[in-house]
Amino acid sequence: MNKKNDTNIPGRDVSEFQHLVADIFQCCQERLQYQSERFGLPDAELRCLMLFEGERYLTAKALAYRLNVAKSRVTKLVSSLVKRELLASMPDPADSRIKLLSLTPEGGRLLEKIGRFRFEVHQAVLEEFSDEQRGELLHALSLLSRHMKSVKDMMA
Repeated sequence: MNKKNDTNIPGRDVSEFQHLVADIFQCCQERLQYQSERFGLPDAELRCLMLFEGERYLTAKALAYRLNVAKSRVTKLVSSLVKRELLASMPDPADSRIKLLSLTPEGGRLLEKIGRFRFEVHQAVLEEFSDEQRGELLHALSLLSRHMKSVKDMMA
């Protein structure tokens, strides 16, 4: 991997970074598990449903791409969400071979509840910081996100 500059980062810093990222990832995984249990949906179905936020219609192909799974896996997820009456499937007026998927009213209500829950969790975390710390945290996370994306792009 190419270095952007010639700084020599101490191994203890890299180890601490790895540990912190692992801890944050574990915490997020636990929250996702709790979220799944709270809303009575397997994680994959919940993530699929959340992709409809701000979307009127999606196709199975678009869902597969966004979830990074095979179309056959999306077909099972969609089938379960349709059976639960959270998604509706209808033919595309422009191409009857394509099915358009949309939230049902019940799916919309559930998505709103999930959104409120996620907002409240993140708000509770941010309340643990002072105003100054919160600003520093958000700035640091923004930098982290940007740099992680640039390293990911270098790996591709």
